[in-house]
Amino acid sequence: MSRLIFFQFALLIEAIVIVALYQVFSDFECRQTDLFLLCRGIRLGMVMGLCLAAGFALLLFFQPALRSDLVERASTGNVASRRWAVVHVAGLALIAAPTMALSQGQLVEFALLFLSALAVGGLAALIGAALWLMSASGWRDLFKEHAHLLLPTMAIALFIPTLAWAISLAWNWFEILQLATFYSVAIMLAILGNDVFVNLDLETIGIVEFYVEVAESCSGIEGLALTTAFMAIYALMMKDDLRIGRFWLLVWPAALVFSFILNVVRISVLILIGAFVSPELAVNGFHSFAGWLSFTLLALLILTIVNVLPGLSKTPKAAGATAIAPLTEDKAAAFIVPFLAFMLSGLFVHTCSQTPEVWYGIQVAAMTMALWFFRKPVLALARDLDLVAVGAGVAVGIGWIVTAKPAAPYASLAEFGALALTLWIVLRVIGTAILVPVVEELFFRGYLFSLIDDGSHLRRALAITVTTVGFAALHSRPLAAALAGVIFALVLLRRGRVFDAIIAHAVANALIAAAALITGQWSLI
Repeated sequence: MSRLIFFQFALLIEAIVIVALYQVFSDFECRQTDLFLLCRGIRLGMVMGLCLAAGFALLLFFQPALRSDLVERASTGNVASRRWAVVHVAGLALIAAPTMALSQGQLVEFALLFLSALAVGGLAALIGAALWLMSASGWRDLFKEHAHLLLPTMAIALFIPTLAWAISLAWNWFEILQLATFYSVAIMLAILGNDVFVNLDLETIGIVEFYVEVAESCSGIEGLALTTAFMAIYALMMKDDLRIGRFWLLVWPAALVFSFILNVVRISVLILIGAFVSPELAVNGFHSFAGWLSFTLLALLILTIVNVLPGLSKTPKAAGATAIAPLTEDKAAAFIVPFLAFMLSGLFVHTCSQTPEVWYGIQVAAMTMALWFFRKPVLALARDLDLVAVGAGVAVGIGWIVTAKPAAPYASLAEFGALALTLWIVLRVIGTAILVPVVEELFFRGYLFSLIDDGSHLRRALAITVTTVGFAALHSRPLAAALAGVIFALVLLRRGRVFDAIIAHAVANALIAAAALITGQWSLI
């Protein structure tokens, strides 16, 4: 189960990073080249891949038999899995390389090479990930066993882009959709104290000299298609136990309304970002592929809510039974998910703000919720306090402080009032001294280290190396962080307890936070 959870969250992070690279940090558009059809074809393939992944995730979430079968087959091992891991990483590198190495003009000039790299990289990343998780024979056997669910799910998922295109025509045909969307957004922005400009003839809305044209391709109408298609997949999976009449007559219309409301919120937030934060970021947020990713997540959220609604099941669940209870006590998931929450929230604040340090509270909230969700297995790790671990933390903290170069204070904090600054400092200290040590040690020294280490000298050295390199990559001072990572690994190995590594890390970060608080150099953290 833990390996499957790791794969799901890792692929989600990769999808978000790719969207950020080509929708937030790049202005490339298919219409800029003479290869429009090829470009749109690659984009369509990416959308179909996203829909297939989301449909498969639905099956795994709502079909325990399929999930347990996949976990069992994936856990039997694949001797070639490491080679396929390399293929997957190489595919990701090929996808990212053009936008990292070429300027905007060069992307257009070398469009054929650029698009070919995207296509080949996408296929390599997809195939590599699938065969990294499980062998080809395992996938074949899984498909044979569950074809009655997998085949129709694939068909519905692949049909979603066509359904979205058909529904998008209604944006131009039925003026009521435009009126409802534009005026709902206008009301939301006005409630927040803004003077709103709306021009239905030009399909334009905005505030504070930031106006956007909301055409069918960026209207969010795809969300209705995704909600409908995923509900069809859900109905297919649960047909033996679902009250179909209530589902389609009551729940489906309510879900469409909820999807519409979420889309209004999305447009409003993007307009606020464009007016007060970054126009480029807001415009990129309206781009279609970014929309597909967000709408897919929203549709999955709607189905998660639908799954717990009363009165839809023919056989009521036993009192006290919950679908997520086993997951909250899963030790491997407890080691992985908080770290992924930390990384995703960090990606979000760095993407949406030019001063991400201001929004550190979002990361604190994400880590807190994830750790609270898995509080039982996390608290079970607590042991007696080890003075050696404390001493190691003191050494790491002092070393980090002494070797730090002077840095300018965060200019963005100068605009804070006394109360806001106090709140920010409290959250920063809590996050640095308590939450981050727990989250990072659970993942690096708890999950990843144990995944590699088998007790042999070679594998143990490899575990120390891999976890240290990964830990160092997260920090602005990789050499100092690498040394700290080695020390934390040795603390772990001394008694075989992750709790000792957490204590050492927490003591080190507490000293660093204290130094930052005294000197005002928050860049120390």
